[in-house]
Amino acid sequence: MNADIAHSQVPRPESAQRGAPTRHFTIRLSATPKGARLARRLAAERLHGWGWPYETEANLTTALLVAELATNAVRHGRVQGRDFRLTLTLYQDDLATLRIELTDARADRRPPAPGTLPPASPETESGRGLLLVEALASHWGTTCASPYTKTVWCEVVLG
Repeated sequence: MNADIAHSQVPRPESAQRGAPTRHFTIRLSATPKGARLARRLAAERLHGWGWPYETEANLTTALLVAELATNAVRHGRVQGRDFRLTLTLYQDDLATLRIELTDARADRRPPAPGTLPPASPETESGRGLLLVEALASHWGTTCASPYTKTVWCEVVLG
């Protein structure tokens, strides 16, 4: 586990060269299917307000990434009576980049490391969420800043 934490906390070169965030949004939501749906809708609304209209590829991709990560937070990171947190951070340097973070209450349940996801079985109806995140995000990972929470994050270039 320590190796995973050390690996996931190594700053990416893209992040290290980045300036201060241009926009920031964070909200706590109930760790329920309704909270996951609300996370997706709030992310789409926020991105629309920041200049990426609803039907743009950037907004649709963001909504999908948030939906997948929020669903995982509800399914695999839920602790009775504890919320999850959605954080969106927009960086507008050379290319506009959005960092999406979902923090849940299960630090003990970590997803596989990026690049090590097993392929989804054709017989199952689930197990494809992080494969979508890996395919659509420029990069993603997991951090544990405390013994009580974990954050699964991804970044997407908005263009």
